[in-house]
Amino acid sequence: MPLSSENRDNVIRYRLDKACETMVQAREILKLGYWTLVANRLYYASYYACCALLINNGIETSTHKGVINQIGQLFILPGILPVADAKLLNKLFSMRQSGDYDDLFDWGEEDVVPLIPKVEDFIFRISNLLNFKPKG
Repeated sequence: MPLSSENRDNVIRYRLDKACETMVQAREILKLGYWTLVANRLYYASYYACCALLINNGIETSTHKGVINQIGQLFILPGILPVADAKLLNKLFSMRQSGDYDDLFDWGEEDVVPLIPKVEDFIFRISNLLNFKPKG
């Protein structure tokens, strides 16, 4: 069932706020040195922002890869978002997968910390496309 305009805007706002809240979580976990968990939070912050952008454009997906593919097709290929964003999303997805499912594996500080400003910039760009001011 399609969302009404008001409900759609509420869901978009919710997803974008969730992206920003997840970035706060990433920064707090960073202080504890749980690098693999920080990578997870960075991925999810990006994922929630992507979902907001897709919902805004009437796109529904049922998988994480579907979200990444749709962002690539609809926003990266036409040049709305830079190619670097596609690389970032794929890297974050891979990091999240490895961190969650690979045995005897953890990410390190040097892997994760440089991604924080990139994810913040990515969320900011999506917020601008949506004409929403992000929380935090």
